[in-house]
Amino acid sequence: MIWVDYVIIGVIALSAIIGLARGLIREVLALAVWVCALLAAWFFYGPVATQLEPWIATPSVRLGAAVIILVFGVLLLGALLGWLLSMLVDATGLTGTDRLLGMVFGAGRGAVVVALVVFLAALTPIVEDPWWSQSQLLPKFQLLADLMLDLIPPEVTERIKSF
Repeated sequence: MIWVDYVIIGVIALSAIIGLARGLIREVLALAVWVCALLAAWFFYGPVATQLEPWIATPSVRLGAAVIILVFGVLLLGALLGWLLSMLVDATGLTGTDRLLGMVFGAGRGAVVVALVVFLAALTPIVEDPWWSQSQLLPKFQLLADLMLDLIPPEVTERIKSF
């Protein structure tokens, strides 16, 4: 094993530790809240920006403020929901199971993050460096990255490969 293999193990281990500390409920909820926050910003920034016209005259600043308000608003609501759910999990006595499953989820998330980085790195000349071919773990994550690429619609895949 070389240094890049240890970095990969470190990323996965760190993500697993964070999952262990937070638990499955909070980890899954955090992911869902971020998706909801970005979707809310995507779909509702226009109407919110319109409501901000009396206070913000510059259109670009108004749009940016609308996105920030929507994202932080959804994140705040998600944090409140996460706190309530964590209180519920604590009251039911499932804390140990929740944290163990959170660790598994965190390790999976770490593996997906590594696969995404490997996928993006494979689009650059870095794959020609000697350490890339010497790594024991990079080929396995290249396979995972290829599997993830198969899940993307073909028109998006073609656009990515054209870079």
